[in-house]
Amino acid sequence: MNAPLHDQRLDKWLWCVRLYKTRSLAQEAINAGHVLVDGQRAKPARTVCSGVKITVRKPPYDFHLEVVGIAPQRVGAPVAQTLYRENAESLAARETLAEQLRMTSAGDRAGVGRPDRRDRREITALKRGVISGG
Repeated sequence: MNAPLHDQRLDKWLWCVRLYKTRSLAQEAINAGHVLVDGQRAKPARTVCSGVKITVRKPPYDFHLEVVGIAPQRVGAPVAQTLYRENAESLAARETLAEQLRMTSAGDRAGVGRPDRRDRREITALKRGVISGG
């Protein structure tokens, strides 16, 4: 029987808790600066343990997580959600943004057709959280 894990590589943890589909995608996100550990950029081999705070930017959403547990391998979604705790403000902000995106996509463009260049830029700015003054 394997001994319980106390720490794990950052890229493997992100993959195990199903924030990224593959470890290589997790590594790319970490190297691109989309993942912060305790507010600082990290490398894929950085070890994480319980209590570490991780910020994951997956546009248009930001996840502010606290590591609660470590899994020896990739686990199912219900178990994966028990391995981290999401900040209440982060969860509320994501839900608000999701609702805004849902309302925008449903109301503004009904029956108009494909977005033109200006519309695409506005949609991208909205998803990234940039508010245009137009």
